[in-house]
Amino acid sequence: MAEFLNTFIPGVVSRSDQFWKAFAETLQMVGITGVLALLLGIPFGVLLYTTRTGGILQNRPIHFVFNKICDVFRSIPFILLAMILLGLSRLIVGTAIGVKGAIIPLLLATIPFLGRQVEGALAEVPDGLVEAAQAMGCSPLEIIWRVYLKEGTPGIARGVTITLISLINFTAIAGAIGAGGLGNFAISYGHGKNLPDIMWTVLIVIIVMVSLVQAAGNAVVKRTTH
Repeated sequence: MAEFLNTFIPGVVSRSDQFWKAFAETLQMVGITGVLALLLGIPFGVLLYTTRTGGILQNRPIHFVFNKICDVFRSIPFILLAMILLGLSRLIVGTAIGVKGAIIPLLLATIPFLGRQVEGALAEVPDGLVEAAQAMGCSPLEIIWRVYLKEGTPGIARGVTITLISLINFTAIAGAIGAGGLGNFAISYGHGKNLPDIMWTVLIVIIVMVSLVQAAGNAVVKRTTH
């Protein structure tokens, strides 16, 4: 097996330690940012939807602010956003490079993105279910928990899947500005040293990661659709 790999991907084999370190860094960035994005992005999306005009928590000023945050951060290409936020990363985590330095721009890119996905998922919940819950005397919090989040689970799962796939792509881009991970490995060795086998290996690994996330997301959607 080792001889086979050395024949087709000699650049990766000779730098296996750097490859596995880069792979672990990518998993760290996706894992840490993914968990924080879920914890913050879903409530963000719920507030974005429920504070709109006609929503159960209608509040135009809050909705306006949240809506503009989504529009602004989703409009900025990630590589530019990461460069703009170098100073903020140094201020919050003490560094602008490596996995720690990438967390802040990754979060500010994924939370608004997921929030908009959640907003769309909640918009698919039939108004009749909300009206029935209101007629039964449910509070806004109960409606959010028992109606919106429960009935919107398949749509939210699709949104989370799309967000995680985008996050994997963001981590690869972050490698261009010193965040580490597979993107940095591909740029430093595959492009910098003209080793195409490294570029192809990183590409295949990222495709496999995306495919696994998509498969898991599809399974959750299928299981929660009723």
